Amino acid sequence: MTGKGQVSYTEDNIRSLDWKEHIRMRPGMYIGKLGDGQAADDGIYVLLKEIIDNCIDEHAMGYGKSVRITIRDGEVKVRDFGRGIPLGKVVDVVSKINTGGKYDSRAFKKSVGLNGVGAKAVNALSTQFTVESYREGEIKRALFKRGDLVNNEERGKTEERNGTMIAFRPDRDVFKAYSYRMEHVEQLLWKYAYLNTNLALYLNGVKFKSENGLKDLLTNDLDKGPRYPIIHLVTNDIEMAITHTDAYGEDYQSFVNGQYTPQGGTHQSAFREAYVRVVRDFFGKDYDAADIRGGISAAISVKVEEPVFESQTKTKLGSAEMGPGQPTLKSFVYDFLKRELDNFLHRNPESAQLLQARILQSERERKDLAGIKKLARERAKKSNVHNKKLRDCRIHFGDKKDRNEETTLFITEGDSASGSITKARDVFTQAVFSLKGKPLNSYGLTKKVVYENEEFNLLQAALNIEDGLENLRYNNVVIATDADVDGMHIRLLLITFFLQFFPDLVKRGHLYVLQTPLFRVRNKKETRYCYSETEKQEALQSLGAKAEITRFKGLGEISPDEFRNFIGEQIRLDPVVIGKESSITEMMTFFMGKNTPDRQSFIIENLRVEKDLVEE
Repeated sequence: MTGKGQVSYTEDNIRSLDWKEHIRMRPGMYIGKLGDGQAADDGIYVLLKEIIDNCIDEHAMGYGKSVRITIRDGEVKVRDFGRGIPLGKVVDVVSKINTGGKYDSRAFKKSVGLNGVGAKAVNALSTQFTVESYREGEIKRALFKRGDLVNNEERGKTEERNGTMIAFRPDRDVFKAYSYRMEHVEQLLWKYAYLNTNLALYLNGVKFKSENGLKDLLTNDLDKGPRYPIIHLVTNDIEMAITHTDAYGEDYQSFVNGQYTPQGGTHQSAFREAYVRVVRDFFGKDYDAADIRGGISAAISVKVEEPVFESQTKTKLGSAEMGPGQPTLKSFVYDFLKRELDNFLHRNPESAQLLQARILQSERERKDLAGIKKLARERAKKSNVHNKKLRDCRIHFGDKKDRNEETTLFITEGDSASGSITKARDVFTQAVFSLKGKPLNSYGLTKKVVYENEEFNLLQAALNIEDGLENLRYNNVVIATDADVDGMHIRLLLITFFLQFFPDLVKRGHLYVLQTPLFRVRNKKETRYCYSETEKQEALQSLGAKAEITRFKGLGEISPDEFRNFIGEQIRLDPVVIGKESSITEMMTFFMGKNTPDRQSFIIENLRVEKDLVEE
């Protein structure tokens, strides 16, 4: 018997899920956040990456020099020209957990996917999943639906070259209203190209190939010109590209076994520490570490055996060693830099002189700011405690420093708007920072203004990004302003602030703009929220011309109960994306420089402002 209010707990409560049920019930454990494709780390891109990773592993073993990817109408096809899956194991490899060739270290010593889950997760989360393997003139094909095998064909003859083809269509029951944004796919493919200089990737027929590896990555990624030619160092199991610019902060891109690690990890930490030691030794000066790394832009790639990541999505490396019984990452990276970087600087005295000049510039700027920064920190600490400008989320209570992938900071303006979001938010993962009026236009200003301006100082402190993204407290930074002229201006001012002083926050995909509905259309049976004039007209056609229409002029007009619909699972976020062809300097000059007719015309034609808010 159970007492009143007690819950029964018997053998009937114990369940054993099969592999596909578990993946579909807890997809976030396998592919991170779901999303609709707006953000580069949404699940549909993780599915694509899991399949391409297998092709990359084949290429790394010396099989296959090209990978062909086709994305059309929500369906993805990936074809490699490796050895092909052994025909007798094609079904097992994509549908049995803990089954794969990567457990055999003789075949895949330095592979990314060691847990045998990737292709199975894609299979389970797809309405259609087809696998074809071609080996020595034979083909084996199998078709699945949501992980269930529906067609297991007999082996047949083929004229196809050896390799594997996988086609899948992400399940819209899991990925709501998704669509692939080609700029995100292109960025993903460029990273593969930079890390595999002998590999050509094709996206819908367009070729992605790099001749110079990480040197090309840095060349294409730099917004401002390098202070000295990019230092490119390569040997077995490690590659680096290093330079300095006039930008603020530190900018790193790190990789392990071809896997991009946006949150860094032990290999990135090893580089930051070793770089300082080698530079100090070379110049014979005990320069401050912040001065040595100030303005640095670097990319590092290492290959380790049996890498350990901190999550299934492999965004941060946790391994301390290069492999079982091998040196630590810290000593391996230091020894490499001590030999290669030291040699480079001795052979290139002009670059060494320019590097030292950048260090001395950082030193002067740091000393000039020392007094201001001390006062600013005290002011930020006092304001956070007494003025409650930052309404933090519980995951950070107690000054916890680890960044959770689900944490979000909403930056909003005005008491009513911040009040609505604060009451509606998930207190465990969502924080709110309330602006007081419009921010300062920081275009062309020095970092001194970050500490002298109260709003910027407090925002910097809330994000904990004074010394770079290493301790960023929130994975998602969301600008939440009204969809009118003033709200649009505030968005531009905030984006300018981040691009001017913390460009890596934008470049690494942490900055978003919150979409909020312009209209509410409802009748007695149903309520719909509409984000555009088109959606409003569609709602009227569906609900009837007599439906009630409410126009939201500002965030403060939306009740907390309604706001929960817009910042929960169905949240719509527009990522602030800097494409490969974009220049941060040019963008800021265009939007926040002198008022030009070109800019006025662009805003009128492209941005959603008051003309979208006119009631019918």
